[in-house]
Amino acid sequence: MTPEEEQSLIDAVVPYIEGPNRDLKIQILSEFAKTIQAPLDRLDLKMIASATRELRTAFSVFSPHRRLRKVTIFGSARTPPSDPSYELTYKLAAGLAAREWMVITGGGPGIMDAGVRGASPNNAFGINIKLPFEQLPSDALINNPYLIEMKYFFTRKVLMIKESDAFVALPGGMGTLDETFELLTLLQTGKAQPAPVVLLDPPGTGYWEAFEEFLRRTTLSRGLISEIDLNIYRRSTSIATTIEEITGFYRNFDSIRVVGRQLIIRLRTAPSPARLAALSAAFADILIEGALAAVPATPWEVREQDRLDLERVALAFDNRSFGRLRQLIDALNADATVPDRD
Repeated sequence: MTPEEEQSLIDAVVPYIEGPNRDLKIQILSEFAKTIQAPLDRLDLKMIASATRELRTAFSVFSPHRRLRKVTIFGSARTPPSDPSYELTYKLAAGLAAREWMVITGGGPGIMDAGVRGASPNNAFGINIKLPFEQLPSDALINNPYLIEMKYFFTRKVLMIKESDAFVALPGGMGTLDETFELLTLLQTGKAQPAPVVLLDPPGTGYWEAFEEFLRRTTLSRGLISEIDLNIYRRSTSIATTIEEITGFYRNFDSIRVVGRQLIIRLRTAPSPARLAALSAAFADILIEGALAAVPATPWEVREQDRLDLERVALAFDNRSFGRLRQLIDALNADATVPDRD
């Protein structure tokens, strides 16, 4: 197929593409036309087809529930119900569900099963991975429309992070550590929305204490990370503290969006001009220029009807100091006189 024939095919289909985000749908169509023409082998094409199918299917499952806050719980598939971590997870999930949060887990046994049962199956998503030795999904998710089966770890992790507003990691093996490190990397580099992360373990076990000790002794001491990077997570052994960390993060803060060179922080209540001036001075190190300023919704947000009910603060962020950005969000939450959002 020549480039002209490829364009002719696209032009023939474009008139049938309707609805919102038409520009992006046309872009996807163009990319698939190029994929079909590219000199790719069968395995390449199978990966593209499978990954696209998995993401499309999963996004369709999550789409009706996007306005509800969700917490992803990571942890070992090998944890038995008799383990203190299992009980801790069960009670945490139940506590968050009582506050109208939904739970996302990897859909398997162990900690994942505890999260599903604690939240109740009609309030929990399971993103199960198909393994050569078969990781069976949690019994609580059998025949549940919220159970999503995945072939690839990378698509599974995309979903567990993209669809979530908060994260709790319980003790686990290589898979749990992989998920936790990837999450921390995405937050450290700004590739994920700011979100609360709690490393939770039962009192006296020392699992996450040893994890942080490794970071401090082996990476921080060599200058491979910065002290401020450790600010993107919290350690806890308490359900109450964990729930407060998660819900408190959204006491005033809602979300961020980058528009041009501005970072827009969406809030329930914006600070006073005097407080904005004080915050601008306190966080001058993360500003490329200017100061924090209250702004109306940007034209891009208005066009997409994106959270127009919220107030906004804009800053020329340096796009690298994400640990400090977390501290700014904490300050905006501490200043707020609005009630907690459960």
